[in-house]
Parts: sequence; C-alpha cells; structure tokens
Amino acid sequence: METQRRRSEFGLRWQLLVLLLLAGLSLLFGSTTHLTLPVFLHVRLPRMLGSLLAGSALAVAGMILQTVLANPLASPNILGIQSGAGLMTVLCAALFPTAFGLRIPASFLGAFLASMLVLFLARKVRASRSTIVLAGLAVSQIFSAGIDLILTLAPDSLTGYTDFRIGSLAGTTLNRLMVPGLCIVAGLLVALLCARQLELLSLGQRQAQCAGLDVNRWMPGFLALASLLAGAVISFTGMIGFVGLIVPHMVRRLCPGPLMKQLVSCLVLGPAFLLLADLLGRTLAAPYEIPAGILLTLAGGPYFLWLLLKGKGHGA
Repeated sequence: METQRRRSEFGLRWQLLVLLLLAGLSLLFGSTTHLTLPVFLHVRLPRMLGSLLAGSALAVAGMILQTVLANPLASPNILGIQSGAGLMTVLCAALFPTAFGLRIPASFLGAFLASMLVLFLARKVRASRSTIVLAGLAVSQIFSAGIDLILTLAPDSLTGYTDFRIGSLAGTTLNRLMVPGLCIVAGLLVALLCARQLELLSLGQRQAQCAGLDVNRWMPGFLALASLLAGAVISFTGMIGFVGLIVPHMVRRLCPGPLMKQLVSCLVLGPAFLLLADLLGRTLAAPYEIPAGILLTLAGGPYFLWLLLKGKGHGA
C-alpha cells in the first residue's frame, strides 16, 4: 500500500511538473519571437490562463459524461453537447448582438438540452454504447446545420466565425475570461465536492440505488454540471473538441484508483494537453498560426475511431 501511495504521489507531482513546464513555455514562445510587455500581458498570459480553464473544464466534463452514461466514447463534442451550446450562443449573438452577458446562459441552455436528449436516449431506448454515440453525432450535425443557417441569414452576428467553429484560443482576453472563469471554477469545485456521488454512479445505476443514491436526481444534476463546464468554455474558445474524450482515458491509464484522484488529475492533464496543442499551433508554422482545434481534431479523430472499433470488438 505504501509503495502504491508513493507511485500515485509521484504521478501527480510529475503531472504538475509537466503542466508548469508547458505553462512557462506558453508564456515564453509564440508566433513571434519578440516578447514585449504588452504581448505578454494581452496575448500570452490570457491564452495561458484560458488554456488552464478550458482544459480543466473539458477534461472534467468528459470524465463526468463517461461516468454518468457508462460510455467510454462520451465527450461534449461527440454527444452533440458542444454543438448545442454553439447553436444557442450563435442564436443569442444574432438576436442580442450587444448582450455578451447572455451568451454563457444561452450556451449552458443549449448544452444542457443536448445532454438531456442523450440521457433520454440512454434510458428510454436502452440503446447500446455505439448507438448512443451515433445518435449524438446525428444531433451534433443537426445543431451544426442550425448554426450554419443562422449565420447564413445573419452573417454579421458572430465575429471570428472560423475560429469559433474550429476552436481557438486566439483573441482570448482577460476581460472575456472573467465570467466564464468564475463559472468554471465554481463548477470544478462542485465536481470535486460531489466526487463520492459520481463514484457511486460509476458502479452502475442499480448498484448506486442500492447504496442509497437518488439516481433520478443526481444523473440530470451531473449532466447539468458537465453542460455548465462545456458551455462556459465554448463562450470564449469556440467549439474546441476532443479534450473531454482523450484526457479521461489518459487519466484512467496513468492514475488508476479512486475517482477523486482521477478528477484531480483531469484538472492537471486537461490544461497540459490544451497548452501543448495551443503551443504547437503557434510555433509549428510561425509566423502563421494553426488553431488548437485543428490539432486536437487531428489527434482526437483517429483516437475516437480506435475506441469505437475497440468497443465493437467487445460487443459494445
């Protein structure tokens, strides 16, 4: 037991070291080698903080979704939660172009409606894991078509549409991070405080009910929490994907054990993963920039296919 505890502690220390290293590199390097104080304060620092917030929120949201739905393929972008949040964000921007404060509630509403639709499919239809994922992809395409329709009718409603659709940390400012940052921090604290209930759900709905957990209350609650985290991220990064799919799987491999420790690791490895993608995007083709969302899709797409084929092999 002592040896296992030391390995776990070493693993967390190693993760923190990697996170600190990537955060430092993110501040020092970018598409330009000339680092000035304005560039540091208004470009590099907001992007680094945005990566910390977005990476941790998406990783924890992915862990929650995979646990609640008992589906290793679940993540905000795969199940349509991200597209639902994006649709409501664009609709809000079209109807209320100057009301930036409404975009986070709108994003949360869209994400929550999408997550509840997934929960309905999982409960009522009793579909297999692959069927739920395919249904989520179909819902995602419908929401994406809605986004395209709104922007076709109101092309000036959303500035930086390409970055929003792909997902990017370019243009992140400290002012834009204030409100979503508070929502993300609050959501992450709730997730940590409710780790015991989430771990009971990981045993299965029947076992959780036998242990005294009100599944009918906690499952929608956790989906709402995941929707809040994903929606807050989308409000300042756009529809960035695959962090919530890949990082929880990395965490389970590196940190087997109680769910609380895995959630803590998500708080570390999620930001590290997004920092790496953003740093590579800024430096690989400098002075041009590759949006982090493109690199994440290039990495996450094949990984998702591998998980899907692996699940088919196990009769999912």
